Formats: sequence, structure tokens, C-alpha cells
Amino acid sequence: MTRRYDLAIRNARIFDGTGAASFTGDVAISGDRIAAIGDLGAVSADREVDAKGLALAPGFIDAHTHDDGAVLCGPECMHCKLSQGVTSVVVGNCGISLAPVTMTKRPPAPLDLVGGPESWQFPSFADYAERLRKVPPPTNTYALVGHMSLRVQAMDHDINRAATDKEAAQMKQRLTEALEQGASGFSTGLWYPPSRHAPTDEVIAVAEALRSRGGLYVTHMRDEADGVIDSIEETLKIGKDTGSAVVISHHKCTNPENFGRSTETLALIDRAAKSQTVDFDVYPYIASSTALLPDRLRDDMPVQIATSEPYPEMKGRMLADIAKEWGVDQVTAAKRLLPAAAIYFMMDEQDVQRIIAHPRSMIGSDGIPSNDMPHPRLWGTFPRVLGHYARDLKLISLEQAVHKMTGLTARVFGMMDRGAIREGAYADLALFDPETVIDTATFAAPKTPARGIMEVWVNGVSSYVGKTGLTGASAGRLITRNIA
Repeated sequence: MTRRYDLAIRNARIFDGTGAASFTGDVAISGDRIAAIGDLGAVSADREVDAKGLALAPGFIDAHTHDDGAVLCGPECMHCKLSQGVTSVVVGNCGISLAPVTMTKRPPAPLDLVGGPESWQFPSFADYAERLRKVPPPTNTYALVGHMSLRVQAMDHDINRAATDKEAAQMKQRLTEALEQGASGFSTGLWYPPSRHAPTDEVIAVAEALRSRGGLYVTHMRDEADGVIDSIEETLKIGKDTGSAVVISHHKCTNPENFGRSTETLALIDRAAKSQTVDFDVYPYIASSTALLPDRLRDDMPVQIATSEPYPEMKGRMLADIAKEWGVDQVTAAKRLLPAAAIYFMMDEQDVQRIIAHPRSMIGSDGIPSNDMPHPRLWGTFPRVLGHYARDLKLISLEQAVHKMTGLTARVFGMMDRGAIREGAYADLALFDPETVIDTATFAAPKTPARGIMEVWVNGVSSYVGKTGLTGASAGRLITRNIA
């Protein structure tokens, strides 16, 4: 008797996520899993998709996001990711996570990037996990617990100092509970004011919770500029002292005097990888984006305003132009715009390309959904890598590009049966046109969907169709680290 499947995708150029050469074939799906691959001409399905001339890849995994709140508010809030072929997101990065903490007043920057007090309503990670179970997210969600979030609560907002032993122990206990309830790791943002005064020993004391759980240590390092080498060394020490695998977030070398130093940083990471597990993610742009921090401004670093609470009309404008219009210096103008977020043009294209091409680099968008005029990476990261860097510049092959967005990321984060096209894997899939796929989001018009993404399935459910947009489906799940 011939078996009947729910979906058969025919004649696709299949990129299986491993980095191996692509091949032409069919993929059949039953329920939420891939059931068969190959020449499936003899099988039938409830729905047939002719993918001749198109590429089929595992759904892309965004290794670095701030989608903690966006995954909770329906498909429209994740249009920016589904339209890129993203089916899974890693949240809780840079030390910022909505759980396990509540806020009764506006959190300090940059925690406010994921929402005001009304968003901070999860006193335990179990509460956040239960919300995702009750109201399934549009994409699969893999969650870290943020050091800054733990720190602000444990220290009652008195954060301009090192934590006491008692406070560090409280943070460790909260992290331990969260890991037991479905969180997959611990993140820090040591560059930011709420954690700037945390010494290495404090981070190690909290991160000790990872040792028995096999958790992951993910970090926005203390310095990505002059002190980038020292910061990598600190990161490696924290991983080694806690027995944790390490992911360096959005690896970069910032400010003109550090352009080109990626040759040093990548060599250091490669040496360290011989004795401990260390990986990193990267986004394909020369500009970063975060909270507007007046004390971090430089005259040789152009800044574009992404959002301003008191002056919303200033979104998209350059800070230098605003300062000139107001007749003040840039620092004074920045202080007047607060609370605000900004885009910082601070990297070198050759460093970006060198980091993307490195075999350990994963792709992460680091987009900020709450910004009125966000960095275009929120909508364009993955198609930009496929279209601009792989197809057009030939910096890497399409097979390598897909691997950096799928199989590699799934392995580093321990996502079981994700990031692969193989029998038994979850049916997270992205169908795209390899000849036309490209980002269209720009710094002037950042909220524009990519071209060439034809259809996206999350756990076997069609969630985005290029011609018509979102399907309205929310078929994602909380996924957790598996190190078996």
C-alpha cells in the first residue's frame, strides 16, 4: 500500500544543513517531521509543491536575537523573521531576558529594549515557558537567562558596584531554577552599564550554575574595541572555570584604530578551541545597534537614531544633524533624546567578511523589534548572507552559508533534530530562489521583506508565503539544549 504524506516538495535543490554539496530531490513531510527524502515519485501527498529551480534548506536559526517579547505577540510581530526564512530564534542575549524577573518601573538601558515594565511579568522561567506552551510562538524559541536581568533584581537596581557574595549566590540560584525549568544557558552583556561593574569573579560565581546542567555561556563581551583581546581571554576563562561551552556574541572589532584586528581575534579563538569549546555569531553589516549611550559617543563614529521616546520624530535622523539643528554638541543632544536607541557605524567591511568566512561563525541578526526605525538587520540578515555574500561576492558557498544558519547553529546550541534536512528531523524548512534571494531592508527603509523567500514551514506548518505574506500560523515551540 502506498503511503500518503501531508506534504511533498518536489524537484528541489536540497541544502541539507551539513555544508555538503546540494542535490536535487523530493522531501515528504508527515505531521511535524521529515518522513522521506529522495526520488519520491511513487508517493502521494495531500499537498504537492513543485520546487523546480528553487532551493530547499532547513529553516534558518537566528543565533542572536532580542525577540523575547516579540515571540509572545503573534505572527505579525515575527513577520521580520519568518519573511527571511527564520524558523527558530535564540532569545535572552546580551544579559537581557524577560525571565525570571519582574519590573515595577522602567528598567535601565539596555534592558528597556525588550519592553517597559508591562513586559516584565515573568517571575520564574517556568512562567515564560508556560506562556509559550499556552500561546505557541510563530517561531521556535530557545531561551537564555540574562545576567543583567538577574543583577538588577538581586541588587535592587543598585548596580554601579560589584555584587556581594550573597547577591551572587541569589543570582546563581535563580539561574539554576531557570535551567531546571527549560532555559538553555546564561548570557552576559558586560559592555553595558548595568553589568559594567561586575568583575569576572562575579560572573563565574553565577555561571557555576551551568556546570551540572551542561548549559551554555553566551556573551556580549566587556570590550570589542581596544580591549577586545583581553575580553576574549576573560570570556575563555569564564567558560573554562565553569566547564561551559562558550559563544561570543556578534563578534566584531570596533572603532577605526581596531580595524583589521579580526586576524588577531580569530587566531586567538582558533588556538583556544583546541582545549575548550568556543564559537561565535556575526551579523553581515558594518553598523551595530543598541541603546543610545551618550558616554560611548565618538566624533568619528556616525550615529543614526533608531527610536527616541521624547522625540519620536527624530527616528532615522543622524545624531550630528540633530545636534547641529539644536545648536548643541552630540553628547548634549543624545542626553536630550533619552530614552532612545541608536545605530552606530563602527566596523570595517573587511573584518565583517573575514569573520563571516571563518568556519566557526554562525549567523545572528541581533535585531531590535521594539525600535521605530530599526537596523535593517532585523529584516535582512539571512537573505543578505545568501544573496550578497554567498551568491554575489562568492565569499562563501551557498552550502556554507546555509550551514552557518542551520546545522552549525543547531549543533552549537544543542537543538535536537533542528537545522537539518534528514529523515526524522523536524520539518522546519525554507524554500527560496537562489538566483534572486536578497535583502531589501535599508537604513532609510528598514522594515521591508526580503525578495526570493518563497515559503517557510515551522514544524511542518506553512507560516509564510512570499507572494501573499504571513499565513497566520503560530506553530513554534520552546526548544531546549540537548547535549547528548
